[in-house]
Amino acid sequence: MPRDGSVMSEAFRRFQADRTRRQARLEQRRAEIYRRAPAVEAIDRELRSTAARIVLAAFESEGSPEEALRALEESNLALQQKRETLLRQAGFDSGALDDAPACPLCGDAGYLPDGAPCRCLMAYYTSEQNRRLSRLMDLENQSFERFSLEWYSRQVSPVYGCSPRDNMRMVREVCEKYATAFSHGSSNLFFTGAPGLGKTFLSACIARVVSERGFSVVYDTAAHILQQFELRKFGREDPYEEDPDRDVNRYLNCDLLIMDDLGTEMELPFAKAVVYQIINDRLVNNRKTVLSTNLSAEETGRRYGEAVLSRIRGEYQIIRFFGEDIRRLKRNC
Repeated sequence: MPRDGSVMSEAFRRFQADRTRRQARLEQRRAEIYRRAPAVEAIDRELRSTAARIVLAAFESEGSPEEALRALEESNLALQQKRETLLRQAGFDSGALDDAPACPLCGDAGYLPDGAPCRCLMAYYTSEQNRRLSRLMDLENQSFERFSLEWYSRQVSPVYGCSPRDNMRMVREVCEKYATAFSHGSSNLFFTGAPGLGKTFLSACIARVVSERGFSVVYDTAAHILQQFELRKFGREDPYEEDPDRDVNRYLNCDLLIMDDLGTEMELPFAKAVVYQIINDRLVNNRKTVLSTNLSAEETGRRYGEAVLSRIRGEYQIIRFFGEDIRRLKRNC
C-alpha cells in the first residue's frame, strides 16, 4: 500500500532517535556497572576475545580441535555464570548488559530483508500519522465507543420514515464496519446533512481506525485542500504553508482522503475543477475518499457539475444525517 513519504520520514527519524537513546542508556549503565564491579569489565574483555581464541585453538591444538573447542565453551560458560553472579551482587539484573535488539524481526534496522518496513517502524508511522491527524481532529476522545445515540430523537421523521436515533445507529454501524474492514476494495462514502449531526465525529473515528491498521490517511477541510492546489498552480507565497506540492501529492495518493466541509469554500471555477480532479483521479487510481458536506448530492451536483454528481451517485455510498444540531443541544443543557 502507498505510504505518505513525509510521515514515513518523520517516523524513521523518531525510530532512529529512540534507538540511539536506548544505546546511550545501555552505555551509561555499562559504565556504572564497570565502576561498581570492575571484575565484570574484565570478564567482558575476556568474553569478547572468545572468537579469536576459538580460531587459534582450531589451528594450534596438537590434539583434537573439538576437545579444545569444548574446553573453551566450558570456560566461556563459566565466565558467563560468574558474570551473572557479580551483576546480582552489585544490585543489577543478570541481563543488565544484554545488547539484544528491541525488535527481533529486523534487529532494530526498521526494515526487513525484503525491504518492507518492519512492524516496529510501522508503529512509529501510525503514531506520527495520528499525531498529524490530531492537529485537526480530536482522535483521543472521538471513537466509535464514545459515539452516543442519546442526543438523537426517537421521533420518527415523516420525510425519512425512521427516527434520527435509529438512523444514526445504522450510520455508526456502517462507519465502524467500513473502518475495521477498510481495504482497496472498499467503497467511497458521501456524508450529507446539516451541521452538528456527527459527520466530523464519525470521520475522526474512521480516520483513527484506518490509520491504526497501517493505511495512509489524510484529513483536511475542503477550503484548505483547495488553497493548497491554488498555491501550487499560481505559485503564491504563503509563509504559513510549508510545501503545497507535497500536500497536493498527499491528497491525491493517500489510501484514504477525508475531505470535510465540502461546499463551504468560495464558489469559483477553479474550485469546481479541483474538486472534480480529486474525485476523478482518486477513483481512477482506486484510492478511497470520504466526502463530508452540508449539501445534498443534488446540491453538490449543481455546485460542482454533473460529472461530479454522476461519480457520487455511481461510486459513493451516500449516508444521510438528519435530526437536531447536537452541538446546540449540548450547549443548551
